[in-house]
Amino acid sequence: MDLARGHGLSTQAIRNYEQAGILPGAERTRSGYRTYTPLHAQALRAFLALVPGHGHQTATSIMQAINRDATEDALRLVDESHVQLLEDRRTLQSVEAALRDLAPVPQERGDTFVGPLARRLGIRPATLRKWERAGLVQPGRDPQTGYRVYRAADVRDAQLVHQLRRGGYLLEQIAPLIAQVRSAGGVVPLESALRDWRSRLTARSRAMLTGAAALDVYLNRRPAPHRAEPS
Repeated sequence: MDLARGHGLSTQAIRNYEQAGILPGAERTRSGYRTYTPLHAQALRAFLALVPGHGHQTATSIMQAINRDATEDALRLVDESHVQLLEDRRTLQSVEAALRDLAPVPQERGDTFVGPLARRLGIRPATLRKWERAGLVQPGRDPQTGYRVYRAADVRDAQLVHQLRRGGYLLEQIAPLIAQVRSAGGVVPLESALRDWRSRLTARSRAMLTGAAALDVYLNRRPAPHRAEPS
């Protein structure tokens, strides 16, 4: 099948795309073979171009909407992807700003307790305890007194939470970022991850442009939807 070979796909994949509504329905010959036209080829190009920027599921939904003549639904899905990309960019910028604003954490032991740390951040001790219940800071305990002990990494986490909270982020939004700082072994390795994150957002943004261009060609080539005549 020329359509499959031209895109490095199997004939079964093309049939699956048609069955899923990604491609418009194909006419059949008398012997039952599907007949694919240049319109089907453009639909396939549009779908494959949409996937890198929007993801497989959303790209599928966009094509399904267009092929059932629900173009407004398709464009809404495109808009929603752009909104999500913008939110991801804002999150990245907030994290980068929070990291820049972190006070240097001493390399020596420098343990501190809840009261001094709260005063240092300008918050109440109860706020630190709330962050602890949310898993955002994980202080140890003094074996003699049972008091919370914040070591250098705990102070760093508390500072990062504080900066992100000031940026308007909810605790549940902050949790995965703190987890990434811990898994990276600190802020410095995370800076490399943030550069990678920025590169991925840039690539996704460019992919959305490519997908939009291919989708626009497909929309222009599709026949106008049939409108029922008024009775």
